[in-house]
Amino acid sequence: MLKLNALIVGSTGYIGVQLIKLLIKHKNINLRYLCGNNSVGKKISYFDNSLKNKKLPKIVKFNKKYLKDVDIIFTALPNGEAQIISNYLLKKNTLIDLAADFRLSKKSEYYKWYNLKHKSINNIKQSIYSLPEIVGKKVKNYKIIGCPGCYPTSILLPLIPLIKKKVIKSDNIIIDSKSGYSGAGRGIHKKYKDKNLYESLSAYGLGFHRHNAEIEQELKKFTKSKIKFIFTPHLTPMFRGILSTIYIEIRPNNSINKIQNILKKFYKKNRFVRIMKNNHFISTNDVLNTNNCFISVCKTSNSKKIIILSAIDNLIKGGAGQAIQNMNNKFNFKNDEGLK
Repeated sequence: MLKLNALIVGSTGYIGVQLIKLLIKHKNINLRYLCGNNSVGKKISYFDNSLKNKKLPKIVKFNKKYLKDVDIIFTALPNGEAQIISNYLLKKNTLIDLAADFRLSKKSEYYKWYNLKHKSINNIKQSIYSLPEIVGKKVKNYKIIGCPGCYPTSILLPLIPLIKKKVIKSDNIIIDSKSGYSGAGRGIHKKYKDKNLYESLSAYGLGFHRHNAEIEQELKKFTKSKIKFIFTPHLTPMFRGILSTIYIEIRPNNSINKIQNILKKFYKKNRFVRIMKNNHFISTNDVLNTNNCFISVCKTSNSKKIIILSAIDNLIKGGAGQAIQNMNNKFNFKNDEGLK
C-alpha cells in the first residue's frame, strides 16, 4: 500500500485541526510534521481534546528542510504565506493550499481583491483551482492545488451544471449565504469582540467580499454569456455550517423538474453531492461533520424564478474534506478515503 508523508502548516486553526482529525483515519497518510508559530512545543490535543490519545508529533515551527521528508504539504495559513512556501518546493512535493493563494489565475486579480502582491508568480501556472467534482483527475497534472473557499463551494456546485447547460440566466443571480463563525478562524473573537457572536446575525463584505473573484472566475469558464451576480455573506450564531440560498431565473422551455434532473445527472457518480427532492427544506444540520453537499431546487410564486438551497459543513466540504478529496484524486487513492 502506498503511504505518503504529510506536513500541515497552520495545524492549530479550526481547519488545521479538522484536517488532522480526517487524516489520522486515512490509510495512505502518515502525519510527519505539524507546524505552528505561537504553539511550538505543544501537543495538538491542547487545541482539541478529542486528539488527546492519538500518536501525533508535537508542534514545530516550519522549516524548509522538512520538505525533503514529506510528499504532501497542506497549508492552512493567512493569505500570502503559502506562496512563500511554494518557492521552496522540491520535485517530490505537492502543495495543497486551503487559503486563497492559488485560487485566482491572474496576479492582478489577487492584488485587487487581497491587496497583496503575489510572492510566487511563476507558480501560478503550476497550480490549479480545484473543486473536486468539477476538476476530478486533472489535478494529477499540477504540483500546486488551490482549494476553493467555503462559500464558493456551496455556490459553484449547484450553479456550474446549470450555467453549463444554459438553462438559467447568468446575468441576474442573487446569492444569500449564511455561515457559522468558525469560517473566520480562531481570531474571530478578537475581530468581533464588540458583537455577541452567539446571539446575533450580521451581514458583511456586502458587494465586495473576496470570494466574488473566484465565483466569477469559475462561472466564466462555462459560459460566454455575461456573469452578473450579487453575493451577500452573513455571520450566524452557530459554530459551523453554511447554507446558501440562490435566486435564479430559468430560461424559456425549462422547468423546476428539468433543473433538478440536470443536477441529478451531473452528480450521479459523485458520492458527496446529493440532490434532494424538489422543495425539500434542507438545513446545515443535515451535513454537519460530513463531506456532503445537499442541494434542493425550490419553486416560487413566479414560474420563471426558482430558489436553490445548498448546504455544506464549511470546515469539511468547504475546507479540510475538500483538500483530502483533491489529494485522493491526485494520487489515485479511493475517492472517499479518510472521508467516510
